[in-house]
Amino acid sequence: MTAIIASGSAPAETTISSWMTFLLAAACGLIVANIYYAQPLIGPIGAELGLPPHAAGLIVTMAQIGYGVGLLFIVPLGDLIENRRLVLGILAVATLALLGAAISTQPAAFLAAMLFVGLGSVAVQTLIPYAAHLAPEARRGRVVGNVSVGLLLGIMLSRPFSSFITALSSWHVVYFTSCIVMIVLIAVLRFALPRRVPTARLSYGALLASMVQIARSTPVLRRRALYQAFLFAAFSLFWTTTPLLLAGPDFGLTQRGIGLFALAGVAGAIAAPLAGRVADRGWSRPATAFAMLCVAVAFLVTHIARSGSTLSLAMLVAAAIVLDFGVQTNLVLGYRDLFALGAAHRSRLNGLYMATFFIAGAIGSAVGGWAYAQGGWPLVSWIGLALPAAALLCFATEFMSRLRA
Repeated sequence: MTAIIASGSAPAETTISSWMTFLLAAACGLIVANIYYAQPLIGPIGAELGLPPHAAGLIVTMAQIGYGVGLLFIVPLGDLIENRRLVLGILAVATLALLGAAISTQPAAFLAAMLFVGLGSVAVQTLIPYAAHLAPEARRGRVVGNVSVGLLLGIMLSRPFSSFITALSSWHVVYFTSCIVMIVLIAVLRFALPRRVPTARLSYGALLASMVQIARSTPVLRRRALYQAFLFAAFSLFWTTTPLLLAGPDFGLTQRGIGLFALAGVAGAIAAPLAGRVADRGWSRPATAFAMLCVAVAFLVTHIARSGSTLSLAMLVAAAIVLDFGVQTNLVLGYRDLFALGAAHRSRLNGLYMATFFIAGAIGSAVGGWAYAQGGWPLVSWIGLALPAAALLCFATEFMSRLRA
């Protein structure tokens, strides 16, 4: 018989096994990858579907819009609906949308499918609070950090994966493959996940209305969302513009070379379990400052060598690793602080937290494209440096207010 976990229960130390942690991490990676497969494929997809170059960006934008809508209107349902059933239902939407994307031959159909791919991919943001529910207090940061490794690996590996598969066959195969993977994942999660029944008894309208009150009455949410917004904007700015830089005349890398460069950021995944352990020890504040400094240093080191040189490429690789390390560290520290506030509204906290910095990430991508067109990498990197600097200033105000208290 399937185990049932109530929202307010305190799981025993053995509630979440290493196997369950691995399963949740793998599920997060496989699901979130659906949003990012299209990023390096805008050219071939747009050309085959007949999208004009100025509209090709909609391929990624539609998935981002769907994901953003899901963060605000679907993820909070984790505080209201039995979690396993909710995850499986959202994944069913993603699976059908991936099939629609795979068989699309017209731009309107493909863009509509990408909207629902993004919407269905918010299942990952139901699984992360779910992992926090399963974990005991003493190990919550570690468990969330380990699960978040899967999230980052999914983001970073999806782009080279889709590039290589498309080079060997077709972009249609990428989405057919992911559709099959989602079907298998639904079957595994259906039998492996214990049921978790929330204790909240609200209508859907009241649930959404409560999010406004939660945002107003939770200073740690506002702080953590603001910190991550600055850092994630820098992350998006970096990964939007570095492919343009690497493909340009200074470096002249091929699409495969750019895909290999994207693999460098995977090394930053080691930050997640480390950050979780640090948070469990109560060292969140110094770790937060360290994470912000990492992001700032990442942009600074790109100025060490002349653009186009071997040393310059090495510094870009180092920057990618340090940047991803800092952003992932701060993400997990934020999760740990928010999930410690109580079980009853974790999904709503997560939805607000993610939606805030996801919007900032979209802005970072847009600003990055504009900045690169206006001033190349120098302008991009100085804007990138300004973002973690702003986060550090905000963090300093929190530090000073605590000293005065």
